[in-house]
Parts: sequence; structure tokens; C-alpha cells
Amino acid sequence: MLTKRYSMMTEHELRMEISTLNDQAKKAEQLGIVNEYAVLERKAVLAKSYLLNPKDFKANEVYEIEGDPGVLFQIEYMNGVFAWGKRKIAGSQEEGIPIALLKKKD
Repeated sequence: MLTKRYSMMTEHELRMEISTLNDQAKKAEQLGIVNEYAVLERKAVLAKSYLLNPKDFKANEVYEIEGDPGVLFQIEYMNGVFAWGKRKIAGSQEEGIPIALLKKKD
């Protein structure tokens, strides 16, 4: 089976993929398969990132991280649909976060 890269999918294909991944994740959660659930959730977030415009995310801006309330992330640079930077907590190291997990700080 050949699978298409998210970067090569149309918006419609991405939305269908996200829907499929969400359905599979629900089933995995119901069956108690925690590892599979986590992988499917991450894949859905990555697919959602391809629906966003990376140019909307700027270096040196600070964003909140979805699912991690109160934790802020400062972008150092962008690489595709990943924002690279550091969390605004002591001792944090540089990491890449899919842009679908970032939201504008209020």
C-alpha cells in the first residue's frame, strides 16, 4: 500500500485523513491501547499542521501550547510545519513543535 505524504495531499485529502485518524484513535482509546492512541493523535496533529500556513507563525513570538495550559513557547525559527524554539520554563531545551499545537497568547 502506497501512502501519500501529508505535504502532497490536498486540503480535502488532509481533512479525510484527520477524520480517519480521529476515528481510529477513538477505537484505540476504547480498547485501552494507549500507545496506538498516542501515535494516532500525533499523526492527526501533524496532518492538521499542513492545513495551516507556516508564514502565520513568526520567530521571536510567544505562543501557548495546546494541551499544556500555562506553558509558553517562543519560536526561534520555522522549518516547514514545525516551529523550533524553547518553552518558557527554566532548563528547557530547543524542540520542534507542530504548528497545530500552537495558539496565539491572549
